[in-house]
Amino acid sequence: MPNKIRVLLIEDNRFLREGITDILRSQGKFFVEARADGDDSSGQLADLRTPDVVLLDLGLEKENSLKLMTVLREQFPVARVIAMDILPDQGDIVEFVKAGGAGFILKNAPLEDYVSTIKAVAGGATILPAMLTKSLFTQIVESVLKSGNTVPDHATRLTKRELEIVDLISEGMSNKEIAQQLHIATFTVKSHVHNVLEKLELNTRLQIAAYVRDERDK
Repeated sequence: MPNKIRVLLIEDNRFLREGITDILRSQGKFFVEARADGDDSSGQLADLRTPDVVLLDLGLEKENSLKLMTVLREQFPVARVIAMDILPDQGDIVEFVKAGGAGFILKNAPLEDYVSTIKAVAGGATILPAMLTKSLFTQIVESVLKSGNTVPDHATRLTKRELEIVDLISEGMSNKEIAQQLHIATFTVKSHVHNVLEKLELNTRLQIAAYVRDERDK
């Protein structure tokens, strides 16, 4: 099918998986193969032909989507990966881009956005939603600046989510407990904690708790 873009869809919600597959196939521009997550999801990829684009659910229930990114990059080095999510978390998007992701699309985006994003990414473009672009590239620029001799004040500003996690750490909660409290994945919490440590130039969770106490005492 030389004129069709080969798409691998990895989505654990059966309703969405089948719906997205059927709708994309109906466009006549895509060849779509769909897979769910699970303990053997990595093994499910072994018998597939190399896709042009991978549509990856960033919030897989049974598997760490960012770890699966590593598998995808190793198995399909020429394929370009687009993440999908309903409520995107800035920290997850940053990690996704660092892992080699080429695009992002909201799950509730209109069909024409799916079509245009897949076509653009397959053609070599990098596509991010407008609402995330500024904050994402601001973080990247801040990271570069942080490696120099001086760090601007704005480089240490924490996001709203990071502030929530810092407060919960100061209460003695573990990553798992924080994840349950905020209804997010544990690996997402770990990513936020890592970002907080970098921004505040700290090394441990205990130092974060001490930092919070110091700030409150000021």
